[in-house]
Amino acid sequence: MKAADLDAVTLDVHGTLMQLRDPVPELLGALAGRGVARSVEVVKAGFLAEAAHYTPRAGEGHDEESLARLQRECAGVFLDAVESDLDVDEFTPAYVGALRFELLPGVVESLERLQALGLALAVVANWDLSVRRHLDEAGIGRYFATVVHAARKPAPDGILQALRELRVEPGRALHVGDDEADEQAARAAGALFASTPLPAFVSGLA
Repeated sequence: MKAADLDAVTLDVHGTLMQLRDPVPELLGALAGRGVARSVEVVKAGFLAEAAHYTPRAGEGHDEESLARLQRECAGVFLDAVESDLDVDEFTPAYVGALRFELLPGVVESLERLQALGLALAVVANWDLSVRRHLDEAGIGRYFATVVHAARKPAPDGILQALRELRVEPGRALHVGDDEADEQAARAAGALFASTPLPAFVSGLA
């Protein structure tokens, strides 16, 4: 693939730019600090139950009010799963705070090179509104001309929205992601697709 054939690259976030640090130790501590002792296995199962609840509902956190409602709901799912009667309103900030993300190796260098090649960059993620904060906290928010959250991939709408904002035709764009939903969304949008890891794709870009 040649950079000269592209005007823009859109990117997924989780599994492409960042990954979730293991939240179980911090969740164990948050529970223990409130007098609730649970095993690692129970807390891990509780987190997985919450993640399964959150994934199809990520798009519901589209503004600050709905995001707060979604976070409270997800914290409640976790507390129910670990069989705790802690106050969900009090526990929600601790639960959200335990979900910390870190950059994948080589991401900053890859974004730098894509920009140096003159390509416009955008994020298109199946995530709630907080994705913008996570990108900024990781120090990479400045690389993106636009961020589309609640993209509902494999539907192409999020990619097409980003490309409209960038004023780039789909045939001159490429989407990078880590799963089948990303590839399906790119194909449906009429864009090219490259699979993760991002540094491998960027290093092969002529």
